[in-house]
Amino acid sequence: MNDIASILAPVATMIAAMMTAANLGARVTGWGFVVFTAGSIAWSVVGITTGQTNLLISNGFLTLVNVVGIWRWLGRQAKYEEGARSASAASSRASVSTLFTASGIAGMAVDDEEGGQVGRAVEALIECRNGAISYLVISSGGLAGIDEELRAVPQDRLRFQRDRIRLSMPGSAFLALPVLGAGDWPASANAIESA
Repeated sequence: MNDIASILAPVATMIAAMMTAANLGARVTGWGFVVFTAGSIAWSVVGITTGQTNLLISNGFLTLVNVVGIWRWLGRQAKYEEGARSASAASSRASVSTLFTASGIAGMAVDDEEGGQVGRAVEALIECRNGAISYLVISSGGLAGIDEELRAVPQDRLRFQRDRIRLSMPGSAFLALPVLGAGDWPASANAIESA
């Protein structure tokens, strides 16, 4: 039993870490916590069979944390995402404007006015006084976040579609926008336009 647990524990932990770190939605993250639970139980078995009390105690606690993660991501968050998808799908069949989920903005593909993809949405900044989007931060270049460049595009240059965002500017104009540093995102869309 110890041999199986000593193989399963690190493998399950590594797979679960990749699943949760990828942030591919509530279902994948929730199943990542299921795999984490299998890993923490296997580590607990290793702790019991080898007499390592600290390993047993820490992984007993992690099992409880992982159960909370399963409830959070496969239960509660999955319900939220399902409700949002349902509203989005229903609005596409309605005669009114199409809806999409605000939580779905992050990661959406962003195209230039010709339809060529220029990047992915990172974050939308909302104005407190009226609830309107002030600007969208878009990531371009790089690989898995390494060497990416972030640029801010004001709301009046954005056209939201059901599964992507289209800019009302060519790709060359997008690339000419100033690159944002980690701590110098503008306070408003007006700051973008004056830059």
